[in-house]
Amino acid sequence: MERFVDRDLELDQLTDCYESETADLLVIYGRRRLGKSELVRQSIADREDAVYYQAVESTAQNQLERFVDAVTVQFPSLRNVRRDWEVLLEALGEEDAIVIIDEFPFLIEEDESLPSRIQRVWDMELQETGMTLVLVGSSISVMEDKVLSGSAPLYGRRTATIDLEPLSVADARQFFPAYDPETAIAAWSIYGGTPYYLQTIDSEQQLGTNVQQAILSERGLLYSEPEFLLRTELRQPNTYFSILRALAHGRRTPNEIAGMAGMDSDSLSTYLQKLRRLRLVERHIPVTESPRASKRGRYRIAAPLFRFWFRFVYGNQDQLRMLGDDAYDELVAPELADYVSPLFERLCQQALPDLLDRRFRDIGQWWFKEHELDVLGLTDEGLVAGECKFTSQPVSEGVLTDLERTTSNVRWSKGPADGEPLYVLCSRSGYSDDLERVAGSRDDVLLLELSDIIT
Repeated sequence: MERFVDRDLELDQLTDCYESETADLLVIYGRRRLGKSELVRQSIADREDAVYYQAVESTAQNQLERFVDAVTVQFPSLRNVRRDWEVLLEALGEEDAIVIIDEFPFLIEEDESLPSRIQRVWDMELQETGMTLVLVGSSISVMEDKVLSGSAPLYGRRTATIDLEPLSVADARQFFPAYDPETAIAAWSIYGGTPYYLQTIDSEQQLGTNVQQAILSERGLLYSEPEFLLRTELRQPNTYFSILRALAHGRRTPNEIAGMAGMDSDSLSTYLQKLRRLRLVERHIPVTESPRASKRGRYRIAAPLFRFWFRFVYGNQDQLRMLGDDAYDELVAPELADYVSPLFERLCQQALPDLLDRRFRDIGQWWFKEHELDVLGLTDEGLVAGECKFTSQPVSEGVLTDLERTTSNVRWSKGPADGEPLYVLCSRSGYSDDLERVAGSRDDVLLLELSDIIT
């Protein structure tokens, strides 16, 4: 049975729409495997007035027949209504029904006129009823183009949108409650906040055993998951595979990515744009710069499982077969701290606004020439500069000295002129005695433990 974690805000939003006396048109979308279907099923679990229909890849006629079957289970009186989308929706409107159409893009693929027809019946009949119509989709490009964009027939009709995000690390941790903070951070760095992936974890087993069985073994549920999803979404997956492999191995700039992927850097932007649209890759810039104006963007894989898979599985399948049950210990364990480190930085960035009593304007990374900060927060009181160390050695006073020196190179024109920086260190292995003494004597130095970061 699937576990359902968090999503309280989204459930409340859906319930408010169901209970309102006016017509509501909701759009729910987001990357695959985030639990959109489970969310809507949970929201109608105890309701008698709801129709849930999950579209499949089939002919338009078959899809309509299956929708009729779903409708008549809840509303037998509509069995004799003419088999037509507009007629059926109008009849459901008269019942003030909740109608959920899951995987709406499958319907559009077979009948491109459907959004226009829904728009027509919505404008002429449904918006005067108490009906709630929920359109759910995992194909982000189809949902954006055919439902959400300004040129889409349904534009301006929706009353709410839920862009479903991955679970936070604190919520993801509910899938592995027995893990200590260090193991929990490593688990999140591999599985991310995707409920479908987190379901595979048996928290009574060691992390290495879970990864071995679910991801590194040919029989594992997630062994071919990224490849399957990419082949579902993309026409030329092999080029995308090469780009994602370069990103998973630490290439960040267009030139570095193109060099490792063996392609011309001029053609790279089209592929990166598609991967960004699928929410698999993200572009980030120094936090002090404008997203539109900055020319210093770097790229990274947004979904941890894809990053892990392209680093340790893709291209290594023969080796994984030969190593068998030893694959995790031989391939992953020696590189795990290095793999986790950039994701640990992201977790620190996410945690700081909740840990500090300051109003953050923005938080992220910063770099300029040879200078780089793992964490830089822009607050009304001044800069918050951080260094994150996921190493086996305690952090020493020298790291603080380097952090202060690097921070002195930051130029932030919109900040308060007299705001003194706050220096924050996040460490996997604690701190040296000399650094503990320094931090104890200063108000502008904060030392964080792993448990601070994930709660």
